Amino acid sequence: MRKVVSITGVANVVVVTLGLIALSLMRGPVSPPRTVVPHSEAQKKAEQEPPPPAKPALPGFALPAPVQATEESARAAGANELGLVPVLMYHRIRWDRSASIDRTPKQLRVELERLARAGYVPVTAAEFVEGRMDIAAGAHPVVLTFDDGNPSHFALDADGRPMKDTAVAVIFDVARKFPSFRPVATFYVNREPFGLKGEDAQKAGVRWLLDHGFEVANHTWSHQDLRSLSNKKVSEQIVRGERLLKKLGVSDFATFALPFGSRPRKGSLGRGGSWDGSKYRYEGVFLAGAEPSNSPFAKGYDPREIQRIQSNGLAGDCRKWCSTYWLKWLDDHPDERYTADGDPGSLSAPRQHRLKLASKRGKKVIYY
Repeated sequence: MRKVVSITGVANVVVVTLGLIALSLMRGPVSPPRTVVPHSEAQKKAEQEPPPPAKPALPGFALPAPVQATEESARAAGANELGLVPVLMYHRIRWDRSASIDRTPKQLRVELERLARAGYVPVTAAEFVEGRMDIAAGAHPVVLTFDDGNPSHFALDADGRPMKDTAVAVIFDVARKFPSFRPVATFYVNREPFGLKGEDAQKAGVRWLLDHGFEVANHTWSHQDLRSLSNKKVSEQIVRGERLLKKLGVSDFATFALPFGSRPRKGSLGRGGSWDGSKYRYEGVFLAGAEPSNSPFAKGYDPREIQRIQSNGLAGDCRKWCSTYWLKWLDDHPDERYTADGDPGSLSAPRQHRLKLASKRGKKVIYY
């Protein structure tokens, strides 16, 4: 279409020019040419024009200063660090949804703003499995995970800023609007992260994300169903994915997401194993659905198969398994939701939940 418009535009210019020449010949002598502004004056005029307005800086975020929790402060915050944590799972972010698991930029924005209004603060998957959810008293952790390293998750424009309507751009937009919403997420990638071509471009992209607080983690080399593979092929898929990420600058391999949420027939290989002289070991392995995760301090938490919630509406099976349903359920059952006490050194919960405790992880326990 642009080529057609260009050709048409050139034709129009030729026609208009010939017409003007003919008209001038009919009217008599040609008028003296216009005085051309000297280059130096034109340049000076351009320099005097105000520069275009600067784009707003990316919003920053500082973790709140830690407090020393007490029984009274934990009660005032409604702390329950044995409660449920939503780990949300996203795939492609695109305006023309062609699969049921796709979300539009608007749908992503609406969901993130809903989380922000409800007092949720994002943490990375690594922070979650390591029990490092150091958020303000009264806030709730949420883990935002994006699978497959799609270009719709992350790209930079000509100014080196997140491209409009990518997942990263939407996250920063929401953080700008809601300063307590921490702009972090975890991206599970395969052999061509974010569609970037060449090692240099991939390194630069991964480095940008790591420098801005995001986690980039392993989703296998080529996204095969691990249950359909031999034990050796399972470990090969995981090791090759990890080797790529190491080459691109990733050094922390705390978490891994199973393609399709499908566990290997030998389940332990999802969490640890070796291939071709390389070993791997993960603190947490994530499934693909379909309910909130138990707290990493609570009974029922299994690091080999951590639940996630697909981001979606209420159609079909999603009426009871996806994010719209579960976020409302957590709103309606606030006593079941993880609520922080604001103290990284303590673990607080209502006294009636004390039997749910499975691991202190070196923290002081406070019941109220």
